[in-house]
Amino acid sequence: MRGGASGLLHDVLRFVYARIRSAGDHVTMSRRRFALLAAFLVLLNLVLWLAPAGLAVRSALLSSLFGPRMIRAEVVVQGTGGTTQDYRVDRGVITSPFASNTSSITIRELDGTTMTIPIDATTRVTGPPKLVSLPLRKSLRVVVIRQANLPAQLIQVEGRG
Repeated sequence: MRGGASGLLHDVLRFVYARIRSAGDHVTMSRRRFALLAAFLVLLNLVLWLAPAGLAVRSALLSSLFGPRMIRAEVVVQGTGGTTQDYRVDRGVITSPFASNTSSITIRELDGTTMTIPIDATTRVTGPPKLVSLPLRKSLRVVVIRQANLPAQLIQVEGRG
């Protein structure tokens, strides 16, 4: 044995990992330790390979539900105090223009359903600056978010229909 802390560390590591042969710097590992190390590395590789795929499933599901192929959705969330809030998300093309003197907007959804959605002064309009100028024109593709039976909270302009 070597003296001091470094000698003890050397002896412990040599005992745990490898046995040094007397023929120079050749290091040999027992078959059992090699098999355990190989199994651990394979398992680690498998976990790191599959973990992002498992997380991607959630985002893929979310993307398919609320992505560009969504027509309409109703989302019910639990609010404070156990109350529920019911939200509607509608995607479609504007068929009646939004002007300052109107109180609703009409959109045609991808499946052909026509929705008339109430709006008020608090309705926000967002999107590309070229397309967001009021009044909103016919044939713009929009996503409208609102609480059920209330005026729209947000009109997101996505592009031309």
